[in-house]
Amino acid sequence: MTPAQATTARGAAFFDVDETLITRKSMLSFLRDYYRWLGRPDSAADDAVSSLRDIAAGPGGRAASNRAYYGLFAGHRVAEVAAAGQQWFDDGMTAGGLFHPPALLALRVHKERGDLVVLVSGSFSAVLDPIARYTGAHIALGTVPEVSGGSYTGEVHEVRIGAGKAEAVAGVLRERELRAEDCHAYGDHASDLDLLRQVGHPVVVGDDPVLLEHAHRGKWRRLPPAVDAAPVGLGGTSAG
Repeated sequence: MTPAQATTARGAAFFDVDETLITRKSMLSFLRDYYRWLGRPDSAADDAVSSLRDIAAGPGGRAASNRAYYGLFAGHRVAEVAAAGQQWFDDGMTAGGLFHPPALLALRVHKERGDLVVLVSGSFSAVLDPIARYTGAHIALGTVPEVSGGSYTGEVHEVRIGAGKAEAVAGVLRERELRAEDCHAYGDHASDLDLLRQVGHPVVVGDDPVLLEHAHRGKWRRLPPAVDAAPVGLGGTSAG
């Protein structure tokens, strides 16, 4: 993940990535592009996504689906996956519409005023690092797949879904000695609720009914939904 940069920030802004900072589900969008990179047919990606959807609907939920996603990369070289991730990002920027403008603007405002900017996502470094470099985020905290001999094993060390995101935020607050009341967080899905509750200034992106209920009660700020204009066809599953 992107290493922390030196900062004397008094506050932090934590951004969920998928459908918050960017307009699509990064893991699934990348998976389709990566399978094409490998020369596999689109039907292979469709089958993988269908399987992930079934897992997400089961008792393990999004966390189990997230772990299953990284199992698809078992035996793949980390450097090659990273190169494909950079290509995925470059292609997304060329096509346009990758970033959600209101969230990107908010991130830039936080940076300008000296806040520590942290990306928190169920996605992994191959996808997050190009986003972090482009936005100038100080830290990118994603799911950490296990690596052995330069390749992914298919296992996962840490999952940044739900409570995993909240734990990551709590760790940054503790390590940087930041006060929660001085910090902001942005999220779009009910699974981001624990993340949003970690800070003094939660911001709901979009219209998730669970988050809207809390936003109404707590008078949280809101941003409009992130709309993906790309014809990816993978928007319905919940791996990240």
